[in-house]
Amino acid sequence: MQDLSPASIARRFEALSLQISTIIRGKALQIEDCLTCLMAGGHLLIEDLPGVGKTTLAHTLAVSLGLRYSRVQFTADLLPSDLLGVSLYERERGGWQFHPGPVFAQVLLADEINRAGPKTQSALLEAMEEHQVTADGQTHALPRPFFVIATQNPSEQLGTHPLPESQLDRFLMRISLGLPDRAAEREMLLGQDSREAIRHLQALMQPQELLAIQARIPQVHASPALLDYLQALLGATRSGQWFSDGLSPRAGLALLRAARARALLRGRDHVTPDDLQGILAQTIAHRLRPRPGSGRGAVEQVRAMLEAVPLP
Repeated sequence: MQDLSPASIARRFEALSLQISTIIRGKALQIEDCLTCLMAGGHLLIEDLPGVGKTTLAHTLAVSLGLRYSRVQFTADLLPSDLLGVSLYERERGGWQFHPGPVFAQVLLADEINRAGPKTQSALLEAMEEHQVTADGQTHALPRPFFVIATQNPSEQLGTHPLPESQLDRFLMRISLGLPDRAAEREMLLGQDSREAIRHLQALMQPQELLAIQARIPQVHASPALLDYLQALLGATRSGQWFSDGLSPRAGLALLRAARARALLRGRDHVTPDDLQGILAQTIAHRLRPRPGSGRGAVEQVRAMLEAVPLP
């Protein structure tokens, strides 16, 4: 019988994090956020400059978990059928046959997603929310687990299309990797090529084990006092003091799910206020717009609001 105790799960994910850290150096907190998002059954958006390791992180994660990996480079001429698949008439079979696209993977890297047009961006919506694809009136289930890691370049760069709010809401978390510190960069300069290093990694977990851990997330206890604190944070986003529009109930459920995953990843069967605080900005900032004239970005505004909301 597989051991799904919080302590056992924490040990397994610590080993996973350490292996990923041999490739993605000096980014322990971002790796923890990535694993938290995966455990919670969500999808991850990474916004950063090119060349900081976004693609490498996705590939390393897939190999370390023994998951089937697919990468799609989003461009202005990418069509939805290039992503989802296409039906072709096959004479020998006497009918139309669906040929799955690269979305039929367990880890999908949607690289530079905001360089594609809105129609192609929105083609991912059903896949991310329903874990299925509909083509020519037929529904095709995606493999499980299914984890989308999308990267996007800063919006001020040429050739980018802002993600619509409906698609941003499908991402459980948004993070930024940032540049490595001096010590981590020196290790990278002296080490072997990351693509070669990834080929030598071992799978530390199997897909069915990951699915069992994901099913464990709803069982992590959230006390009435913890839910009071969560609702106080949700109420603050809706007060009009900090943001133009507040969080939806769906966003509140996403926040609780991420907090539960973080608690389990750290070896606990209950959520603490630290869990909520630790994933708050990554989970809600991309869903909110600061009030005009606030002088802060969304992440900074979330942190300011967090300091102003007292523990119940």
